[in-house]
Amino acid sequence: MAANSPRSDALTDGYGRRISYLRLSVTDRCDLRCRYCMAEDMSFLPKSAVLSIEEMGDLATRFVARGVRRIRLTGGEPLVRRGIDTLAMRLGALIGDGLDELTLTTNAMRLSDHASMLAAAGVRRINVSLDTLDPQAFRHITRVGDLSVALRGIEAARMAGLAVKINMVALAGLNEDQLLPMLGWCAANGCDLTLIETMPLGEVADDRSDHYIPLHQFVAPLRAERAISPIVKRTGGPARYFEVEDSPVTLGLITPLSDNFCASCNRIRLTVEGRIYMCLGQDDHVDLRAALREGDDVDGLIDAALAGKPLAHDFVITRESQPAVARHMSATGG
Repeated sequence: MAANSPRSDALTDGYGRRISYLRLSVTDRCDLRCRYCMAEDMSFLPKSAVLSIEEMGDLATRFVARGVRRIRLTGGEPLVRRGIDTLAMRLGALIGDGLDELTLTTNAMRLSDHASMLAAAGVRRINVSLDTLDPQAFRHITRVGDLSVALRGIEAARMAGLAVKINMVALAGLNEDQLLPMLGWCAANGCDLTLIETMPLGEVADDRSDHYIPLHQFVAPLRAERAISPIVKRTGGPARYFEVEDSPVTLGLITPLSDNFCASCNRIRLTVEGRIYMCLGQDDHVDLRAALREGDDVDGLIDAALAGKPLAHDFVITRESQPAVARHMSATGG
């Protein structure tokens, strides 16, 4: 077998967890500057340091050949990457030929221009990051964002036939009063809703301990009004799902700090630099870019990465604690 030819053996880490989900970051750049995610003044990678669209397609195809069944395109903001349409079409062509699903996470600021393309590529559902429906709070959290643009993007996605799930980061003091309005909006607009605890990745201006709130506290106002019952649903990610009394909305909870879900981790992350990060909350990584460009043993490096995948992350948020890792979420792909 040639050194750079794909192998068919499945991806399994050192703890016996089967890896079937690839989160592929196509850019570290974003057109927003969300306070919990990025610094206001960011330094981005030069073009020479990032994988080409063709290289991303080659690596993703290799992962599918080895058992990855779901791919999520992330960033930064994936829709700012030139050539995203070419990549989406290439990966979408793998659906039914090893790949079960191609999805995308976006802030929706450019979704109006890309929704039809995504649907044509075979994307059937997307996640949209939206933390508030209050225009002023949206501008404050994102620093530069216009809520109306995001809402138009979501509507364009729904008109294109894409199922939309809203990802809402729980932020004490910023959007604690927004859960019930968001749930009502999702019900009226045919969207599901997933709540996420903020994670300590990268230096940001605000102290994350000021805004961290466990989800059991964040959802307390909802529980006071309606019953929330667990349901059996899996989408390949870390969320646990619930039905909400008198609501068509499926509610997801992602709790990396208050209720660790690492034991069932089925994910691996490939950054725009071609690095595999075995865990979002760890710095250990393996660099595939040079091996890919020089024709070296890419699969051997993938195996080495899996062998080093940790059992769990080290997330801690206190006023005294440093970020779990120095890199920002936008550099890894959420």
